[in-house]
Amino acid sequence: MLSVNTNTGAMVALQYLNQTTAHLQTAQSHVSTGLKVANAKDDGATFAIAQNMRGDVAGYAAVTDSLNRGISAVGVALSAGQSISDLLITMKQKALAASDAALDTASRNALNEDFKALRDQITTIVNNAVFNNFNLVNGTTTKITALASSDGTRHITVNAEKLTLSGTIVTIKSTGSISTQAKASAMIATVQASLTNVNSSLARLSSGSKKFSIQSEFVAKLSDTITSGIGNLVDADMAKESALLQSLQVKQQLGVQALSIANQSPQVIMSLFR
Repeated sequence: MLSVNTNTGAMVALQYLNQTTAHLQTAQSHVSTGLKVANAKDDGATFAIAQNMRGDVAGYAAVTDSLNRGISAVGVALSAGQSISDLLITMKQKALAASDAALDTASRNALNEDFKALRDQITTIVNNAVFNNFNLVNGTTTKITALASSDGTRHITVNAEKLTLSGTIVTIKSTGSISTQAKASAMIATVQASLTNVNSSLARLSSGSKKFSIQSEFVAKLSDTITSGIGNLVDADMAKESALLQSLQVKQQLGVQALSIANQSPQVIMSLFR
C-alpha cells in the first residue's frame, strides 16, 4: 500500500541508522579512551571489579612507600653501625699500642687523645643516624614497623639496636680512656667485646633490611600483576576497535543513503495524479 502518512521503509531505515550511530559512538568512545569499560554505564559488574582491584593497587603503592621508608631507616642504622665497627677496630689498635709497658708517657698520652676522639665520634655518629625522625641506634625507639598488605592488617617489624656508649652493645664507658698501661690493657678486652656485639647488631639489622627488601619486591610484582589483570578486564583491543570503527562508518553512510531513498518513496504517489 502506498501512503503519504506512513512510510514503513523510512522507519525501518531510521531504526537501523540509529542503531549504527549508537554502535559508532560506543566504538569512538573505546578508541578515544582506550577502554572498553570506562565507567559503570558500560558494564557495571566489570567496572566494580576493576575499581576494587584499583583500590588494591593504590593500597600497594602506600605499602611500597612504607617499606621504602623502612629500608632507608635501617640503611642509615647499618651505615652508622659499620662506621662504629670501623672506629672500634681503630680503638682496639690504639689500646693495644698503649698497653705496651715500654711506651713513654708522651706517646701514651698522644694515643689516649686519639682514643678519646674516636670514642666521642661514636656518640656523634649515633646521634646523627636519623631518617624520617627514626633513629634505630640511639635508644629512642625500640623498633620500626612497615606495612606489608594493602588492607593494613599485616606488618613487618625490625628491632632497633642501641649502639650508644656505656650500653649493653658498646660497653665502652663514655669516660673510657687508655691513659695508663693498666687501663689500656683492660680496654682491649672491652673494645673487642663491643666490636663483637656491634657486628652481631649489624647482622640483625641486615636481616631486617632484607625482610623489607623481599617484601618490597613481592609487592611490586603483585601490583604489576593486578594492574595487568585490570587491563585484561577494561582495556579495549585497539586493532579490533579500529576495524569496527571503519566498518560502522561505512554502515552509517549506507544507512543515510537508504533513509534518503526511503524518504523519496511517497513521491511515487504524485505520478498517480498526472
